[in-house]
Amino acid sequence: MMAATVGRICRTGLLKHKPSHLPIQISSFSTARGWSRGRKAFYATCGVVAGGAGALLFALDQSVKATDLELHPPKNPWNHKGYFDSLDHASIRRGYEVYKQVCAACHSLRYIAYRNLIGVSHTEEEAKAEAEDQLILDGPDDTGNMFKRPGKLSDYFPSPYPNEEAARAANNGAYPPDLSYITSARHGGEDYIFALLTGYCDPPAGIVLREGQYYNPYFPGGAIGMAQALYNEIIEYSDGTPATQSQLAKDVSTFLKWTAEPEHDTRKKMFIKVLLIGGILIAMTTYWKRHKWITIKTRKVFYKPPTEK
Repeated sequence: MMAATVGRICRTGLLKHKPSHLPIQISSFSTARGWSRGRKAFYATCGVVAGGAGALLFALDQSVKATDLELHPPKNPWNHKGYFDSLDHASIRRGYEVYKQVCAACHSLRYIAYRNLIGVSHTEEEAKAEAEDQLILDGPDDTGNMFKRPGKLSDYFPSPYPNEEAARAANNGAYPPDLSYITSARHGGEDYIFALLTGYCDPPAGIVLREGQYYNPYFPGGAIGMAQALYNEIIEYSDGTPATQSQLAKDVSTFLKWTAEPEHDTRKKMFIKVLLIGGILIAMTTYWKRHKWITIKTRKVFYKPPTEK
């Protein structure tokens, strides 16, 4: 009787406590669910606003760019583009002639010395003769004055202007850039240089150029301060190659590729050596590994039950 009475009391207590906790649990669950919906709506609204603002900014940015008037230079099949291809050294020599007779009047090569030509495009005697043709400012002498002397192999290519202000004054305010690393400094490299030198044309309708400006669709903005420099037969090559405009542009672009990367051929030679030596080392390592592990990988383990005495 006692056990039955205790059981009824416990069951009654359990039934009485459940309804009192159930509304609290349901109300808290509904509150949490309401908060999650509110947060989702808030985040969705923020995403829509951010996406709309980003799209608006992108549209405004594109509207002020003259991308339809600027052309990307086409990729040309250069001889040195392959993994194992070197620069065309005959083209480098011709490109030096183009630079010397056409480009050197406005552009400098301040990071290239005449000794760098030795073994690339000129012999030592030819490079020395090229250096001696230039008058290099040196000094001061014993009296404190500057003087000019014939160039030496250790001298760098002289600048056509004494300073930047003089260069701008001679080119209607435009500063001719140094060409030592121009192919590395411009998007497109030698393709950009070739396209720029051969891409001069009349401006389209609606484009007004200021005095001293010319139109080139490969130049950012289209208006360039450098006039067209290369024409057919503007110079004569020493090796007799026909000096067409495209040939001149191709040779000077190759020359400027070399000035920007004098280590181009050496790097590719080193790559070939690494491949050969690496292949030999990999083969030797593979053979050594198989020789050391052949016993372990091919052995068989037999279980020999103990003999009964």
